[in-house]
Amino acid sequence: MPDFTVRSFRRDDRDQLTGLVNAHVAATVPGLSVSVNAVLSQLARDTGEFVVDPWVVERSTLVAEQRGRVVAAAHVLRYGSDDTVGPAYRNVGEVCWLVYWPVAPDGPAARFIPDCVPAAEALLTACLAQFARWRVGSLTAGGDLPAPTFCGVPDQWPHIADLYERAGFRHTRTEFLLLADVVDLPTPDEAPGMTVRRSVGINGTRLTLDRAGYIEIDTNLHGTGRFTPHAAWADIGNLHVTDPALDYETTATALVAHAADWSRLARVDRLLAYSGPEPDDAAELRLLTALGFRVLTRYRCGWVRRP
Repeated sequence: MPDFTVRSFRRDDRDQLTGLVNAHVAATVPGLSVSVNAVLSQLARDTGEFVVDPWVVERSTLVAEQRGRVVAAAHVLRYGSDDTVGPAYRNVGEVCWLVYWPVAPDGPAARFIPDCVPAAEALLTACLAQFARWRVGSLTAGGDLPAPTFCGVPDQWPHIADLYERAGFRHTRTEFLLLADVVDLPTPDEAPGMTVRRSVGINGTRLTLDRAGYIEIDTNLHGTGRFTPHAAWADIGNLHVTDPALDYETTATALVAHAADWSRLARVDRLLAYSGPEPDDAAELRLLTALGFRVLTRYRCGWVRRP
């Protein structure tokens, strides 16, 4: 008989679940953690996903409890099938995220910590059974925890990637998360003299350089109280050079310099950025790393389980 039970989430699981979620968050982004309220809020409705979340018609959270401890958890969604739902999401079942404690390394403590892999496997099997009851048309998976930056399974979660792959899921694309100390980034004095105009953007404050291009920066990541950083954070939502006649590197450097300057005024210490895989975003990735960003992780995104 297994020494674990797979069941629906209960409110008294909230502290252990948040601890499990934060262990996965902290291994990916240094100094970042989410609150209990942030976790509970996403279980009811993901207000940050204002495009796709309204398409969700059913949602469920399952946990695996072993010896009185929540050792694994998963949040699953079913999207509607009518014409109001985006074609790629119609009648899709999604493992929004799944987390579990990995195998303890060899050492004195290992004998006191049970192997959680069988519980995690049983949990994912229960998710697939839920999808069968919902009669979804296709299955996807990810790692979209209720924390900024998370859009897939990062390299720091090999146990999650392995579990998905053994269940038949395969990722379809990769994305990179980058991090820079604002103090290390260029200043506008080091960039060409262009007129910068500030306005409201779709992903934060938009800084536009004449007709050359624009960058958007969100300096209010922690303003909602959904997560608790040890430093002030911001992220770059969009970086676009709109005039193809201009040198990309020069113009993009100027945009990043103005974003860094705005970050300093906002007392932001760290700046996050995102880039897709080569060759599509090779120029942007090279530029950001040359300016002082480091690749924090690679996300494996778009996990799909074939019939």
